[in-house]
Amino acid sequence: MYSFKDDYSELGHEKLLNDLLKLSKIQMDGYGLDSVSSEAKELIKKRFAMTEADVHFISGGTQTNMILCNSALSQIEAVIAADTGHICVHECGTVEHNGNKILTAPNKNGKLSPCDIEMICLSHTDEHMVFPKLVFISQATEKGTVYSKRELKDLFDVCRKFNLYFYIDGARLGTALVSDGIDIKPEDMAQLCDAFYIGGTKNGSPLGEALCIINDKLKERFRYYLKQHGALIAKGALIGSCFKTLFTNDFYFDLARYSNTMAQKIVKAFTDKGYKLSYASGANMIFPILPNEKLAELQKSFKFHIWEKIDDNNTVIRLVCGWATVEDEVNKFIAML
Repeated sequence: MYSFKDDYSELGHEKLLNDLLKLSKIQMDGYGLDSVSSEAKELIKKRFAMTEADVHFISGGTQTNMILCNSALSQIEAVIAADTGHICVHECGTVEHNGNKILTAPNKNGKLSPCDIEMICLSHTDEHMVFPKLVFISQATEKGTVYSKRELKDLFDVCRKFNLYFYIDGARLGTALVSDGIDIKPEDMAQLCDAFYIGGTKNGSPLGEALCIINDKLKERFRYYLKQHGALIAKGALIGSCFKTLFTNDFYFDLARYSNTMAQKIVKAFTDKGYKLSYASGANMIFPILPNEKLAELQKSFKFHIWEKIDDNNTVIRLVCGWATVEDEVNKFIAML
């Protein structure tokens, strides 16, 4: 039974694994201070045009989000996020466990708006409430939608107005940056936020994310926070090597582009056959609405997430394509529609 449940079921692209194998017996400095990690960081800084940024390799997205928020905020300060935000729904309360409340706003197709941020800031007026200090979004969102450059700039502007940090979860940043109609280039990212991360786990790497910190205020003693949270791993070259391979000759974006191509092939098939989509996703996650009879038929051959029940007869499902999605399986899925 073939799975469209996520984009991280496969261990990792063979190119990354082969490059790791070449390093298996080479002695290197630990804790991310090795030469391979340094090369990877320089490749990332060059590709994203952010020569002054600090880049840190961290094992996973939840850990990255938790440490960034924890290091940026005091315990009286809070995060603003859409109610669908990954830190709100799928990270087991890590941010709040570490002492920072999350203030949520109703999402609009997975997105947070400047008005949401402003309303929350204006409604937190005194010392009896937590103090909003950081805005969290995902690019692409939990609903597969992608913020435009204008939308990100507007969010960053309102953050500046209220003296908030603006942080972007980039678990699927690659698929967002190569999605159809997107007007953001990698070189724009550092101009649109205070920090963001580049997701490797969901884009061909066995593990790892690259956290990019642009704002100098967030850089100070960050490695101490990594160590305190168990994220300063001794064999840091494991992640460094993966990102070196990913950012050599834009391989990272090649993998992301393939993920989107497979997803959009399925989107076209759904629309051609008259099915509706819950959200207009240009990236690698799809949310079609299916009659329950068709859903049951597809479940006999494929795995996917049941996302939302529309009514007694129709259900939203989530399909995810990735760097390793087999096109023949995509064709089989389409044939069953």
